[in-house]
Amino acid sequence: MKTLSHVDSQGRARMVDVGDKPVTLREAIATGLVRMRPEVLRMLVAGHLPKGDVLAVARIAGIMAAKKTPELIPLCHPLPLSSVSVDFSPQEEQGTLTIEARVRVEGKTGVEMEALTAVAVAALTIYDMCKAVDKGIVISDICLVKKTGGKSGTYERAR
Repeated sequence: MKTLSHVDSQGRARMVDVGDKPVTLREAIATGLVRMRPEVLRMLVAGHLPKGDVLAVARIAGIMAAKKTPELIPLCHPLPLSSVSVDFSPQEEQGTLTIEARVRVEGKTGVEMEALTAVAVAALTIYDMCKAVDKGIVISDICLVKKTGGKSGTYERAR
């Protein structure tokens, strides 16, 4: 049975020692969903919301969040990220917007938390910029879709 790596033998929180791990190319992909009224999503896509270009701001917010993950998640290691991308796929008829973040690093630990944080903060930014026209927006389904690299190899979420 696997044990929790962020807990020592006495149950206390600890930062994992990655000093002896080899540097490998690592990538993580995370997604999330933002649900809103279809007419609000159409306004968002067309750039007709009062606060401006929501997707451009949310993209930058997600990228910045990935870079700041160790400041937000207490036991995450600071990593020299080599790439962060945040993309959006609107499904206008359903009123849903899928967010996908991809993060890469050559390092001793993975970037799953950075990808998940990028999605979460991009989604919160969308909420913030759209709440004036739809306070019922729902953020959901934030999850790791795929990760590669490291000792545990590749993980791919069953769809």
